[in-house]
Amino acid sequence: MAVFTRPGLHRVAVLVRHGLLPIELGIPHALMGRARSTTGEPLYEVITCAVTPGAIRTEGDFTVNVEHGTEALAEADTVIVPAAHDRDEPYDRGAMSPGLGAAFARIRPDARVASICTGAFVLAAAGLLDGKRATTHWRATERFQRLFPSVRLDSDVLYVDEGSVLTSAGIASGVDLCLHMIRRDHGAAVANAVARTTVVPPHRDGGQAQFIRRPVPEPSRSSTGAARAWALRHLDRPLTLRELAERESMSVRTFTRRFREEVGVSPQQWLTRQRIERVRQLLEESDLSVEQIAARAGFGSASTLRMHFQAVLGVSPSAYRRTFRTDSTAGADGGPPRTPA
Repeated sequence: MAVFTRPGLHRVAVLVRHGLLPIELGIPHALMGRARSTTGEPLYEVITCAVTPGAIRTEGDFTVNVEHGTEALAEADTVIVPAAHDRDEPYDRGAMSPGLGAAFARIRPDARVASICTGAFVLAAAGLLDGKRATTHWRATERFQRLFPSVRLDSDVLYVDEGSVLTSAGIASGVDLCLHMIRRDHGAAVANAVARTTVVPPHRDGGQAQFIRRPVPEPSRSSTGAARAWALRHLDRPLTLRELAERESMSVRTFTRRFREEVGVSPQQWLTRQRIERVRQLLEESDLSVEQIAARAGFGSASTLRMHFQAVLGVSPSAYRRTFRTDSTAGADGGPPRTPA
């Protein structure tokens, strides 16, 4: 008997274990479960499963009753593995329990597998991250690197997308990861609508570096927030570090240091990412040519836009537009098809 009961929807199985963090179980249900098409139809069916169905202990003072077993994994298009604080699991020592190993063996070869927080340990123990980039909670990075030296760990990012395998950092990064998967599956408009419904930002800047406690070299009430807000209103301009620093009455050197401390990346990296996000929005929601979009996003030329877009997203602007452009963004008048980027 089929576990998933709604034909045509993307099937998501959340595989939970004892020691489950309840908030991480709720993230895929709250976000992917609320994703809707332009006509209001659900886009995902999300179910919870466990190696042994029944009462699953949580980190809190209650259990979660899980109805489905690993048969759900054989049907799932996406499998999500949240974190669990249970030291009895051998994956925490670089191995898999027989039950968990058998569960992963049921996952289809073409399925997408993702982890939230230290759920990355399970994916690594299963061999899914060998030779790939990945991330996990910054407090677990040393142990992760020691156990899984073949994984290229990036401890500064919120999530890593390696195509069929995705990993995210701490708890809240599960939100970023799920929104990213929704955006990848159905475009920015759907992901943004889910973000608005759940009152979270559709995209967060920087990485884990902004959440790691570091000594502050000198006390100051200054911030780079005003400069960032000003830059977002003037992305079409060729902004310089000196201009941004002057908005905060700082030297370029001080501004650059403070910016990285607050945001987790350099000002130039941040500007490039914001311009890429502006390009994505315009590719999806407008009929503008690549040359026009390059001007509005501050890249100066179409060739520069294409170079940065390919480097960040791994696809060309034209391929991205073909993938994510929908009838809902063709214009209120329902006009003719857009000119390819």
